[in-house]
Amino acid sequence: MTEAFDQLLTEQVDNRYAAIDTASVAELAGLMNNADDTVPGAVRAALPQIVPAIEGVIARLAGGGRLLYVGAGSAGRIGVLDAAECPPTFNTPPGLVQAVLAGGDGALHSAVEGAEDDTEAGAAFVVEHGVTGVDAVIGIAASGRTPFVLAAVRAARQRGALTVGLSCNQDAALSAESEFPIEVLVGPELVAGSTRLKAGTAQKLVLNMISTIAMVRLGKTYGNLMVDLRVTNAKLRDRAVGMIERITGASRAAAEAALDAADLDVKTAIVIIDRQSTVDDAVRRLAAHDGRLREVLEASA
Repeated sequence: MTEAFDQLLTEQVDNRYAAIDTASVAELAGLMNNADDTVPGAVRAALPQIVPAIEGVIARLAGGGRLLYVGAGSAGRIGVLDAAECPPTFNTPPGLVQAVLAGGDGALHSAVEGAEDDTEAGAAFVVEHGVTGVDAVIGIAASGRTPFVLAAVRAARQRGALTVGLSCNQDAALSAESEFPIEVLVGPELVAGSTRLKAGTAQKLVLNMISTIAMVRLGKTYGNLMVDLRVTNAKLRDRAVGMIERITGASRAAAEAALDAADLDVKTAIVIIDRQSTVDDAVRRLAAHDGRLREVLEASA
């Protein structure tokens, strides 16, 4: 926190973009695309920090804990986006993956002045959400020094939770507060200080990795098929039926019949067909293997 704000990497002014207000739309699109092209490389350079953090999150989730994102402004909204996608994609139970945004739900749509500086609210989140040592808390802040996030991560760590600090500055204050610091150094933004750009893209890529890899390792996919998806509309029903056909080799009619019998649970439908079992037997088999479809299909009858 001792580093002057204007000295932060995310606040630097890149002179290559000093005349963007005179550039054409095509020129600006090219500049932005070139800048964005550097982000995956920055994420790749941070993989030695990212991998152990993901392993720690998986261990907490496997042990019955939760994954909670905490952030402010654009960074916090990225956390909300990632958390919101977990239930429909992986059929996660309510509360397993959550996001806390400084300023509350109202900050999703507009800025809540002073929310990111509210250290008391940051610490209070940990108490209000009952964070304990079984949970994992990921603080997200491009600057790595947002007071709300620092206070939340500090309080979570004091309670024994696994803590990850995701920032885009070197030697960030958030890193010092976190058990697993992740610093993705994307450099100055095209519009100086607008960290919803490269920094935001980097944060989304890292959160994609954390949530997706955790769910894969927890058995929420079969190969690269999202067999735990929640069937809530016609498109998802078609996807579910297609997965059942692909995995079992059954006809579309048989796949649809099994899906309906399984109350739209894809994995149960697959086991019904593959093992020629009843619904209850399919559910029992899956429960015996913690819902891991591959283990059920590869187990002896």
